[in-house]
Amino acid sequence: MTEIENRTFDEIAVGDRAEVARVLRREDIELFATVSGDLNPAHLDEDYANAGRFHRVIAHGMWSGAVISSLLGTRLPGPGTLYLGQSLQFLYPVSIGDTIRFSVTVRTKAEKRHVTLDCKAENQDGQAVVAGEALVIAPAEKVRRPLPHLPEVILHHDGDQKTVAGGALDPQHFETYQIARA
Repeated sequence: MTEIENRTFDEIAVGDRAEVARVLRREDIELFATVSGDLNPAHLDEDYANAGRFHRVIAHGMWSGAVISSLLGTRLPGPGTLYLGQSLQFLYPVSIGDTIRFSVTVRTKAEKRHVTLDCKAENQDGQAVVAGEALVIAPAEKVRRPLPHLPEVILHHDGDQKTVAGGALDPQHFETYQIARA
């Protein structure tokens, strides 16, 4: 993918869907903690997490929210989308190595270019991990642009250096699926 393109309000139909699959890596958790400032040991400290409720390190719930936000801002509706609100329920923990399939599906279109989308995420076993909805204002104008270049991100941890090349848009980091028309 070398370009990013939106769907205008007039191009969107109820039932349209976009999805992406992501494999959660430890680096995703570390980078999310760094950017968000959420240093909860359930996400970062294996000893603490292993003794906790889930007996393993789990993703920040809002990591899923951020991936859903990326679907809305890059796929459906895409660039020019204004995010008005989101409601999410975190149904099951996401662990390192899990493959999560995120989807957004247009539920309603309303006045003022308001679009409500159902937001879902399932793990590799088909277990629902996140469910909710998002309310956006869909763009009125068509946008097609080259993908912006992201800086290289280097995480320093305990003397080790890890490079997350190209951030989340690195094609080796996720698998995308086509946008489906209703």
